Amino acid sequence: MHAVKQEVLETIGKLPEDTDMDEIMYRLYVLDKIRKGQEAVEQGQTLTSEELKREIDSW
Repeated sequence: MHAVKQEVLETIGKLPEDTDMDEIMYRLYVLDKIRKGQEAVEQGQTLTSEELKREIDSW
């Protein structure tokens, strides 16, 4: 979990001093989604292009 904290601190540290809370929260949200996506790929929880196309067509 230490790696997550360090990544968050680095992300926040790169933002301008006048960054508002909404922007910080958005950046952390995006960071979380990227990490979860990377974990899903590592675990093989992905769709092929054809599976994705069928899913979209069902909408």
